Amino acid sequence: MDTPAETDRDGVVLVVEHDPGVADLARLYLSREGFDVHVVTEPEGAVAEARRLRPDAVVLDLSTGVREELTREVGATPVVCVVPDGETGTSPYTVPRPFSPRVLVAMVARALRGQAPEAPREGVLRAGQVTLDTATRTVAAAGSVKSLTATEFDLLAFLMERPGRVFTREQLLAAVWGSAESAGTRTVDVHIAQLRAKLGALSPLRTVRGIGYAADP
Repeated sequence: MDTPAETDRDGVVLVVEHDPGVADLARLYLSREGFDVHVVTEPEGAVAEARRLRPDAVVLDLSTGVREELTREVGATPVVCVVPDGETGTSPYTVPRPFSPRVLVAMVARALRGQAPEAPREGVLRAGQVTLDTATRTVAAAGSVKSLTATEFDLLAFLMERPGRVFTREQLLAAVWGSAESAGTRTVDVHIAQLRAKLGALSPLRTVRGIGYAADP
């Protein structure tokens, strides 16, 4: 039987994450992109698993407290650090909580290619008279700037980036909140209602009964 070192190891990713729900979500999204994903939720097993797998990249939840020992074990292997909201971290590959799984996947892909993370690019999304600037994180309706929370902005941006596509509440929780287990589906309804109240009649958000929500172009 092949050992991990003898098999095709392109894109072997070790995920060290204390939250099983987040770990499972990371496994799901990374696996969909073709990565060979291995998850550790108990910090004491992280170093031994890294020694066994010799991964090509590591996704490390810094709250596990094993960064120093683990980075010594993996050497030059790139480490994507998951940090608490508001922290920047010292790794060139840092993902703050709560994160979108697609952001994590993109960061792991860059780490495996040895590419530095790209600086945020300017871009303006439009839906009717609503404009959303991804560079300045501002939203305006008919020229009037609206004050949104970070989560409201991320939810609106996610939908406006995919005009016309319908997403279930579970899909939105996974994409915007990072875990369908950390918040109930009612959370999505509340944030959609808040967005509609702030954007008024110009809101592009549409409810698809029995399914979820979409943003009309």
